[in-house]
Amino acid sequence: MAYTAHTNKQAETSDELRARIPGWGADLDPKDRPSVPRLKFDPQASGAHWDFPERQKEKWPRERSIEHKFLTPVFGTSSPPKGLSGMLRKYAYARFSEGRAAHWLILLAADRVDAIESHLASFATGRPDNPITETGIRTEFRRSGFPTRFAPGRVDRAHTWIDPILVAGPWILAAGSTAAVARAVLRRSS
Repeated sequence: MAYTAHTNKQAETSDELRARIPGWGADLDPKDRPSVPRLKFDPQASGAHWDFPERQKEKWPRERSIEHKFLTPVFGTSSPPKGLSGMLRKYAYARFSEGRAAHWLILLAADRVDAIESHLASFATGRPDNPITETGIRTEFRRSGFPTRFAPGRVDRAHTWIDPILVAGPWILAAGSTAAVARAVLRRSS
């Protein structure tokens, strides 16, 4: 029944639910619950023991939540914080609790800044990012990519119009900015 202003507020009793739903309440009696013995803390019952593991060494000062005294014994080291994005991440962890929206919004912004830093760093290499091949735009015109975007039943049709702006927009802005800077440099030099 849908939520309406006149919804019946009285909850069904256990007997009514058991009569209406087969198997309802099968785990109400602790004798019928297989997890009940495990819910009681008794280390001698299973013989299990646990010692605090040796700590992994930090190669650089790690970000840690202000709620915790120390890092977990093992942590990831695949992407050390670098540049402006690293400074943003360190600030988010040092200043805000993980329960605050500001903490997560700063981390999201740091991810975007990291993506921009990576794109800019790719120009310093011999093989810069290629937006044509990396975005899959060629597939739109081969293998029925473009017509299937407008097929009925597609869930993402509502935002299809903005995809080219989000994908190509930053590259067009970067190219335009580069052309404007180059034009200004050429005017000053001549």
